[in-house]
Amino acid sequence: MRTFPLPHTGADVSSIVLGFMRIADLDDNRIDRLVNTALDVGVTVFDHADIYGGRPHACEKRFGDAVTLTPSQREHVHIQSKVGIRDGFFDFSEDHIVTTVEESLSALGVDHLDTLLLHRPDTLVEPEEVAAAFDELHASGKVLGFGVSNHTPGQIELLKTAVTQPILFDQVQLSIVHSPSIAAGLTANMGAEDQSIDRDNGLLDYSRARGITLQAWSPFQSGTASGVFVGDRVNYPELNTALDEIAASHDSTPSAIATAWITRHPANIQVVLGTTNPDRVVEAAAGSDVRLTRPDWYRLFRAAGHTLP
Repeated sequence: MRTFPLPHTGADVSSIVLGFMRIADLDDNRIDRLVNTALDVGVTVFDHADIYGGRPHACEKRFGDAVTLTPSQREHVHIQSKVGIRDGFFDFSEDHIVTTVEESLSALGVDHLDTLLLHRPDTLVEPEEVAAAFDELHASGKVLGFGVSNHTPGQIELLKTAVTQPILFDQVQLSIVHSPSIAAGLTANMGAEDQSIDRDNGLLDYSRARGITLQAWSPFQSGTASGVFVGDRVNYPELNTALDEIAASHDSTPSAIATAWITRHPANIQVVLGTTNPDRVVEAAAGSDVRLTRPDWYRLFRAAGHTLP
């Protein structure tokens, strides 16, 4: 498993993040096997959200009921959760953030979160309220670090007018096929190319310059109704041929190579898995150790339908 030093913290984290948004209906044994497989292959970051599972804290509660981490395991596992999405609206108010974190801790059965992420941008955000919530949670030891999800550089800068803690993460959708954060910069200032449209205000370069680690959700999704691109030879024949051939050259698998495409980037982008299949976790962990060459990386990029000038 590839690891790297997390900026602003001094801690090492895994390139693979295991997400628990689909465990609400799993029994304790299946959850326990999933967690222990992840630990065995070196996954150190576990991702939750208060809304996962269809009702408040459902997946967090299943995790808390099924999993007992030893003190040593807890010391090395980075548990994060998210807050801010409510039924029909977003809410970054101080009271909602603090109350939700306390409920998440109870559901998870832990005494602190390593990181709290603001889940979706709240256009009614008042940075001073977020700062007050972060300060209270940090001072009490209930949250050690903070980040965001699906935020632009401008939205992060707005938060930072009041928030004093470093923003550690921004969790965004990213895959070989769905990669506007990467693709736009490669055709910058080319007016005839739709790809050149900057859809996130330069988030990739901004995050690298400020030590914010991107976490890629839906790493195997096309970002469209066609769904998963790995194995989809109808919509992505050239890409799957490239994945197959590059996988064979590394004695690996196409899904592992799709993982390696993300972890190869020098921004140290983490891959967030949503799987409940332990074998997929093992596969992704192995993929994080594959070091793609520049020709192979760009071949996959082009095969996914992106343009190089």
